[in-house]
Amino acid sequence: MYAVIETGGKQLKVKVGDEIFVEKLKANDDEEVTFENVLLIKDKKVHIGTPYLKGAQVKCKVLKQGRAKKIIVYKYKPKKNYKKKQGHRQPYTKLVVEAISV
Repeated sequence: MYAVIETGGKQLKVKVGDEIFVEKLKANDDEEVTFENVLLIKDKKVHIGTPYLKGAQVKCKVLKQGRAKKIIVYKYKPKKNYKKKQGHRQPYTKLVVEAISV
């Protein structure tokens, strides 16, 4: 059984027991988060929403809040003496999927 959920402007395929990384959520560690934007659930049958399934939920538990590895953003224009170096660390929330219900 798996589900496709929408969070942070992205769609994720999840199964029970999966550990997923999503855009930062306002939740503390060991707190339960419920996603109600469920696009699809497949068990014995395929349930497809238009665009979302009514009454479907995916329950997750927050494992930790963190920040990803630093990426370097470097802008450069040749012959114009323009250089700009910038670093960025994207915040995330690590979740474990506990239950999928239709």
